[in-house]
Amino acid sequence: MSGSVHATAAAKHGGNPVLRAIGWLSQLCGIVSATMIVASVAITCQMIFIRFVLEGSTVWQTEGVTYLMIAATMLGLPYVQYLRGHVNVDLLPLMLPPRLRMALAALVLTLTLAVVGLMLWHGYEFWHEAWDWGETSNTPWNPKLWVPYLALPVGFGIYALQLAADFYAMATGIDHPFGLDPDTSLIDHTAERAD
Repeated sequence: MSGSVHATAAAKHGGNPVLRAIGWLSQLCGIVSATMIVASVAITCQMIFIRFVLEGSTVWQTEGVTYLMIAATMLGLPYVQYLRGHVNVDLLPLMLPPRLRMALAALVLTLTLAVVGLMLWHGYEFWHEAWDWGETSNTPWNPKLWVPYLALPVGFGIYALQLAADFYAMATGIDHPFGLDPDTSLIDHTAERAD
């Protein structure tokens, strides 16, 4: 095996202003997502204090934490993609020569974009229906549902942008397929390169 078997830590932009802006947007999503998780923990602590120390009742906390955690998950998608943090099994890419590795990465990114595009479409319709009909949660707090549902199209939309940026960076040579150095391999492909 030649080289190190470590994938890139974050998406590369190669000085491209559009790729840099998409990366910045993905990082902003990560900050917002982390803030939502911290807020969820604080609200949960406040709810526990009210229920078990003050022996009072809570109205909005459980529902609010649920919406915040779902939004944090959706908005965290582009940031995790930016950091290359999604579950990745490198065995097959490491066994392939550089050209086949590129083809596999293109296939994976294309299929991922198709699935995310489908989720974006349905997420948008879900959000728009709640907006158009003025749906509420039918709980004592009764918030407008379009607000928490907005995380679906926004999260999947920015995730799709980050995936498209990764595809472009790979296709133009700014980044390597799967973030792996082309010389990194489990199998010696030097004989194949000589042909």
